Amino acid sequence: MPIHLIWGDDYEACNREIEEIIQTVINPSWKSFNYSQIDGNDPKQNFRALEEVQSAPFGSGGRIVLVRRSPFCNGCSIELANKLEQAIKLIPNNTYLILNNSNKPDKRLKTTKLIEKSIQSNSFSKEKSFLLPLPWDINGQRNLVKNILYKLNLKMNHETIDLIVESLGNDSSLINTELQKLSLLSDAVNKNLNTDRPREISKELVKKLIQNNSTNALEIANLLLKGEIIIALNKIQSLLKNGEPALRLITTLTGQSRGWLWVHLLDSQGNQDVKEIAKLAGIANPKRIFVIRKQIQDKSLETLLKLMKKLLKIEASIKSGTNPIDSFKDNLLTDSKILTNN
Repeated sequence: MPIHLIWGDDYEACNREIEEIIQTVINPSWKSFNYSQIDGNDPKQNFRALEEVQSAPFGSGGRIVLVRRSPFCNGCSIELANKLEQAIKLIPNNTYLILNNSNKPDKRLKTTKLIEKSIQSNSFSKEKSFLLPLPWDINGQRNLVKNILYKLNLKMNHETIDLIVESLGNDSSLINTELQKLSLLSDAVNKNLNTDRPREISKELVKKLIQNNSTNALEIANLLLKGEIIIALNKIQSLLKNGEPALRLITTLTGQSRGWLWVHLLDSQGNQDVKEIAKLAGIANPKRIFVIRKQIQDKSLETLLKLMKKLLKIEASIKSGTNPIDSFKDNLLTDSKILTNN
């Protein structure tokens, strides 16, 4: 009766973990019989999941019932909680229940305690969390890149990792996609390398892939900083229509905005050491500090904070499934005059 509790806002990492369990447990020939995915937002489907998980697998291999957006550790009805208590005792040894939610389990709940007790008593069960680093947590973002590099059997030096962080931020799905592209480019350039060993991705190769995106996004960021919202929106719309990934664009914009904020804050505290400022702000090239100082010299901290807040709202909106163009328009046009204030 293995139970896997997988939670966190890093959807890419959660999905990789779930996929690894599926590949380990399920016999591909019997997957249509032995794999069910349930939407936890639907109360009826949650009851169905608890019925299905009591069934032994057909044929060879194991059986998996996956509950996406699971309510069991974040608040469910008394009826569903009682059903879980009954069902958990009846799960066969080779049937797996996977509970997935972006939120941290509420340890005060009876259902959470029941599930965690079951996990602790079964060596095949486990709880794993995958959390994205916060936008200002540079070391956390570096570790995120390192973890994905390890999964893809790739490696980079510290400067190249910082370039990825500066360009792609904390979006693990986007980082994974771009690193896979870099892996293919590396294969094309180095055809005879031993693929068993981690392949080195050069800084030059990274620059080649992200240079155009960074140039366009930084131009848009500067327009937003100047308060030229309509011109910025036109450029955003053009980029998105030409196939630019919305998350990559907003990640670069938030990264630039974060750099402005850090430099403004550290300058206001009297810190003049550009190397230290660059390190704290997660900026790979300390020479950029001089450029940033010039860009923000007439901007108040309030203006920079409000711009950052808008960009983070856009990022959250896009990740929730809102049309990217609508996300940019709705947030940037609302009270846009604040971006022109000093």
